Amino acid sequence: MQNLSSTTARASAVAVPTREFLAFRLGDEDYAIDILKVQEIRVFDAVTKLPGAPEYIRGVINLRGLIAPVIDLRIKFGFKEALYTPFTVAIVLLIHERLVAIVADAVVDVVALTEEDVKPPPEFATSVNVEYVIGLAAKSENMLILLDIERLISSQELGIFDVEAAI
Repeated sequence: MQNLSSTTARASAVAVPTREFLAFRLGDEDYAIDILKVQEIRVFDAVTKLPGAPEYIRGVINLRGLIAPVIDLRIKFGFKEALYTPFTVAIVLLIHERLVAIVADAVVDVVALTEEDVKPPPEFATSVNVEYVIGLAAKSENMLILLDIERLISSQELGIFDVEAAI
């Protein structure tokens, strides 16, 4: 006969809440965003450039009749170079009921994380900006940087949406 406490322990071990994240690579680092924000992943293709747009806004794309801005996070985060290869992708997101695409070097994986897996970002006394970092998680030998993509895309700093109208 099975012990009630071992059955309860197994049931609680299975019931650990997890969240799924889409992991992607920017340069040598792996980042992740809430998978529920992702609409689709596309091969990075030509964009229509907008005059006067900041360098990190690559332009816009037409997604079945809807126009979406394309943001290259590599440029926004200050990476030295943003090379476009056959692995470069556009990750289409739905943020505040609006479509926006971010450019990444490659999609890495879909990762399920528990609250215990996620560590808070370190506090720095210098000017390191972790405002849009939810936390860090270990993934094999690498760290996974979890981004609050909704907060980043909605930020006045990025200037993609009118924040008041988006909320």
